[in-house]
Amino acid sequence: MGKAVDLNQRLSVSYYKTIAAINESHKIDLVRHQETGKIYVKKTLDVYSIDVYKYLKEHHITGIPEIIEYFEDDGTLILIEEYVSGTTLREMIESRRLSPHSIVRYLTDLCGILEKLHSHKPPMVHRDIKPSNIIITSYDNVFLLDFNAAKYRSVEQNRSSDTVLLGTQGYAAPEQYGFGESSPQTDIYSIGIVLREMVNSLSDRDSSFDAVISKCTQMDPKKRYRSVRDLQNALRKLMDKEADLRPESASVTAFLPPGFRTMTPGKMAIAIPTYAVVFALCLSFDVRNTFGAALWLVRIGFLLIALGDIFIGYNYLGVQKFFPPCRSRNPYLRIFGILLFCGIYSVLSFVLLIFMRMILFPS
Repeated sequence: MGKAVDLNQRLSVSYYKTIAAINESHKIDLVRHQETGKIYVKKTLDVYSIDVYKYLKEHHITGIPEIIEYFEDDGTLILIEEYVSGTTLREMIESRRLSPHSIVRYLTDLCGILEKLHSHKPPMVHRDIKPSNIIITSYDNVFLLDFNAAKYRSVEQNRSSDTVLLGTQGYAAPEQYGFGESSPQTDIYSIGIVLREMVNSLSDRDSSFDAVISKCTQMDPKKRYRSVRDLQNALRKLMDKEADLRPESASVTAFLPPGFRTMTPGKMAIAIPTYAVVFALCLSFDVRNTFGAALWLVRIGFLLIALGDIFIGYNYLGVQKFFPPCRSRNPYLRIFGILLFCGIYSVLSFVLLIFMRMILFPS
């Protein structure tokens, strides 16, 4: 029976054809399923916990790439997982695209993912939290990658320390170097290091985060936050307490319209004529029996509807998070959700425009 299962797993994995190497040294490839044509990521792991991947496959967690297939053979794990497109937090830090608001939002979302892992009995510890393992999608969703260092916390009473360093130097907690056993506080330590890097990338360094960073990175795990929920709450409190975390303090580029937020020449070259056409069309059309101020009210109203649809479509300032269908993991449902959001906004805005015209310019 076991051999039959292994054969089926091997056969399932063989349906994926490599189309590009993502990271040759780490044996990570982009693959396509030969029947469905869908794109996935294939990883060949020498260091892993099979129990962790079994659990992730059987219990999908939002914010973690879905495990599609896996096959274990002679100490090697071949893994097929969901392909997540986006920008790594490392890239965002290096390009200085973060604001205090986005730092809190991304890390509270990360804490939400880890809370589901840590709440397992025994807790599942990631042990390799770092900016390159965190993806921010175009819809501003946070994904946590690479669980090859993850493990369940040991339930052995005489187990006092990790024996092998699994993780990344500079982000690994002291206990990962043999000074104790990995626990949920291990991940909290790494989040503190990541938070420090994010804050240091701000154009104006924000000292509001210093106390949180200090508590996360205590040498003694018992002096850190007791849970990621406590850390999450501490981060959220900063949003209410500090004036520096108001929207006005966020980077100017975060408030630029779609096409200009990343200051990419190619995107701006497309955005400029697009906005010019939208403005020209909306501010020049005529309406029968409507003149003067009433006509300009209608024109400006249609301009705001058009711009609103663009902003919704490109998730300006994360507006899509207010409409749940836009956050669906299914790409078709997500597109439908965005179109529905645009439709609802347009209809409501049009009704409001008609109402304002009737009130301000009764015929």
